[in-house]
Amino acid sequence: MKTIASHTLGCKLNFAESSSIVRSFTLAGWEHVEFDQRADLYVINTCTVTAIAEKKCRTAIRQAVSKNPDAIVAVIGCFAQNTADEIAKIEGVDIILGNDKKHDLLHYVNDYLEKKQALSSTQISTPKSFCLAYSHADRTRTFFKIQDGCDYFCTYCAIPFARGRSRSATVEETVMMAHEIASSGAKEVVLTGVNTGTFGQQNGETFLQLLLKLDDIDGIERYRISSIEPNLLTEEIIRFVAHSKKFLPHFHIPLQAGSDNVLKLMHRRYDTAFYSHLLETIKGLMPDACIAADIMAGFNGETDEEFEKVKTFVNSLPISYLHVFTFSERPNTAALKMDGRIDIHHRREHSRQLQVISDEKKRLFYMSQKGKTRPVLWESDVKAGYMYGFTDNYIRVRRPYDPSLVNTITEFTISNG
Repeated sequence: MKTIASHTLGCKLNFAESSSIVRSFTLAGWEHVEFDQRADLYVINTCTVTAIAEKKCRTAIRQAVSKNPDAIVAVIGCFAQNTADEIAKIEGVDIILGNDKKHDLLHYVNDYLEKKQALSSTQISTPKSFCLAYSHADRTRTFFKIQDGCDYFCTYCAIPFARGRSRSATVEETVMMAHEIASSGAKEVVLTGVNTGTFGQQNGETFLQLLLKLDDIDGIERYRISSIEPNLLTEEIIRFVAHSKKFLPHFHIPLQAGSDNVLKLMHRRYDTAFYSHLLETIKGLMPDACIAADIMAGFNGETDEEFEKVKTFVNSLPISYLHVFTFSERPNTAALKMDGRIDIHHRREHSRQLQVISDEKKRLFYMSQKGKTRPVLWESDVKAGYMYGFTDNYIRVRRPYDPSLVNTITEFTISNG
């Protein structure tokens, strides 16, 4: 029996896609093994959001080749989409597939086994098709890909070049796959996409229409919206989540910059006043909601004076924590032609200071929940005799391991431990 190992970099969307790709191989008779084991095929699903992600891709390729020099190494996804020629120069890489063809990896592997001829990088084209996908490794929680691509072209972002324009399946098709997920036994579904809130636009449908349908599916008890643009998180959606029994009070809302000047340079579709009002609306309806925000440190024009505005603004927000990214120039983006470049030392220092703010925000959020009782979905992992789970508002808690509680939801009173 041939063996396949996979390594996924980047977002939840990539994890959903990797799981679906590996599942196509196991259904064809392959055995899935861990990436640090010897395998016949190593699949590396890549990310191009930052230079660090690309560096990790190169490291994973070297690890695969060293583990089994005779293995097939397939590099797929966003980094492969944007820099296929560069990847083709790395010794040991046999197959390179962009986002348009990666779901057909089994076909290309079989073709390679027959012909022993590497797939030419020139075959990569702009992604246009859409493929629903979901992760399957964890029976407690599933990442469900409902949308792909983006039409926004923010000046720092290479994702539209890597994943193409926004697209999705219909509400009906998406709900059909959600029923499949429900039959797998997973209790929680995380809705993922590149620009999730644009779901259905090319079909004359809306994201809210999908949420209403998903809310009625038996077998799935919890939903999280992994990330949604501020301008697409309408008050109607917020009110729906506030009154839903299944959609959880947990929001991930990219901010990217806490300065109106920098937001304009990024071509973001909101300003700080809009973002602040949005969070006030959420907290007004769901006081205990967890709100996470992506923020980028050191983008063009973020002088020390602008950064002071950023810190003041972020400190004023009722956010629970930040995902802090240090800006790195991406190929083909408008930011490459812009003035006001910040040196890497200042970028890293701004990133460090934002992380300090995030740590304090998270501490205060956890303290605000102390003594409150929240529903927790318990996971199967055991560490030092404890099992772990997340509350509905995304606080990680633990209790002594009890196998009967795995993949069940119970009430839990939050403490310091």
